[in-house]
Amino acid sequence: MKKNNKITIKQVAKLAGVSPSTVSLVLNGKGEISGGTRSRVLSAVSSLNYAPRPPKNRSDTAKTIKFLKIAKHGHTVNRDHSHFISDYIDGMSSEATSRGYKLQVLSYENVTTDDITEILTNSDATAAIILGTELTRDDIQQIQDLRLPTVFIDSFYDLVEANFVDMNNGDAVYTVLKHLKDLGFSKIGFVGSETQTRNFALRKEAFLKNMDHLGLRVNSDHVLSIGSTIASAYDDSIKALAAQSTVAEAYFCANDIMAYGFTKALKEKGYSIPKDVSIVGFDNLPMSATLDPSLTTIDVSKRKIGSMAVTVLDELLNADGSLPAVKVQVGAKLVIRASTATHKAGY
Repeated sequence: MKKNNKITIKQVAKLAGVSPSTVSLVLNGKGEISGGTRSRVLSAVSSLNYAPRPPKNRSDTAKTIKFLKIAKHGHTVNRDHSHFISDYIDGMSSEATSRGYKLQVLSYENVTTDDITEILTNSDATAAIILGTELTRDDIQQIQDLRLPTVFIDSFYDLVEANFVDMNNGDAVYTVLKHLKDLGFSKIGFVGSETQTRNFALRKEAFLKNMDHLGLRVNSDHVLSIGSTIASAYDDSIKALAAQSTVAEAYFCANDIMAYGFTKALKEKGYSIPKDVSIVGFDNLPMSATLDPSLTTIDVSKRKIGSMAVTVLDELLNADGSLPAVKVQVGAKLVIRASTATHKAGY
């Protein structure tokens, strides 16, 4: 038999036929768990001799907030996007210090939701901020079942009873399309990705909705899907453009990384930016200002999002009773650079 300290909550869950979060609820006496389920969990705990790691002294952990940088598949949370993660951390760190909290940053790659719940269950955290970029609705709901005060950043779901702090994608995309329309463009395309990233989906939804709102027609041939890393964005753009008989007058790309790859592919196909095609990105990564031509893009204060996440957690931890879910959306601004220009008829 394995030693006690080698048995994990995931093994208990598998033997009992339940999720790790259900095991956590049973062990902590929380949640509305049926008698049969509770009995199976406790039986599995007994047969495996599972011993939960005892928490540290309360005085040592009460002022600690853990930030979990989660990369489930790594298509979005990777080296190409490391700058915006550091901005989130800067905002959290500053606000945590001002409110008397210690911020602990933990990074996990290629993990499942069960892995995440086990990490949190066996952690000494009293509150957590989780990077939700690559998490699905079901992932977030499973983590919420742990009943740990948690805020998810870089993600947003309606109809989920969870705390979110994210950018206002709808308003940001409207700003982009209004800018392009004001420049005289009517044939505007969208470059997105099928990668499981909630904000990509929200930006595509906002593109379709706001094109209609502004009286602009969507040409499905100009709605493209490419990879979300620099290399895959370029490779997929080359293939997508080879299959197109025409290109749009202007494109909104769901993030700057995709804009880099798509711009490079356009230039290799003989198009001049912005003479032939205007390009707008999203994120205002440092490289955007030095790209040739420099990239017009949406800037969202990641530091503000990080700061707001700590503020929401502080309110949760200091409330006299339970609070309703808080969903905060931070506004954005358009940074106009050389990749967009007034439309000239004939191009």
